[in-house]
Amino acid sequence: MSQNDGPTAGERFINGILPENPIYIQLLGMCPTLAVTNNMQAAMTMAGATAFVLFMANTIVCLIRNLLKPHLRILVFTLTIATFVTFVDRFLAAFMYPMSQQLGPYIPLIIVNCLIISRCEICASKQRLGTAVADAAGMSLGFALGLASIATVREILGFGSWFGITVLHESFWTPWTVMILPPGAFFTLGLLLGLAQWLKTRRAARTSAQGGAA
Repeated sequence: MSQNDGPTAGERFINGILPENPIYIQLLGMCPTLAVTNNMQAAMTMAGATAFVLFMANTIVCLIRNLLKPHLRILVFTLTIATFVTFVDRFLAAFMYPMSQQLGPYIPLIIVNCLIISRCEICASKQRLGTAVADAAGMSLGFALGLASIATVREILGFGSWFGITVLHESFWTPWTVMILPPGAFFTLGLLLGLAQWLKTRRAARTSAQGGAA
């Protein structure tokens, strides 16, 4: 594929946020999506860690794309990702130890996050650096929005707080403990996925109707 083939940098960025949202459209990164979204602080830390790794992996893979051998490319992607995941893991352990303990094994599991590997394969190994960076930015923002939406619902209903700040006082609200447990993660994800698909279908129908009227 030529470096100029495929979506432009702007298209890559926009697609990553909503049209190809990693969580609600592509259903990628489901492990951290379900495991670390019972509060916003953990969710946003995971989003930041993933964004850093995705940005660095896309950059490095793009810079060496002409040296990649087809039968070794996945190995190179994995080793590149693992390098930056190790950096993030050690950084959190050194400077954000409580959060590092809270996230536990889910930071190292970024290594096998299909979102990052897929962007290396689809974009970074085939297009220019600017496009690869824009793709990483869009996908990172889309992933963060997905995590934030789920974590917002779960933390408010489960703890009565948002980013640790009380928004529903216990005097008139009884926290739903189930929302901070694994069943709450599946329940929230299912409802928001349904909402996303409903909005997508409604938008497609509206576009089709406008096209027919024209």
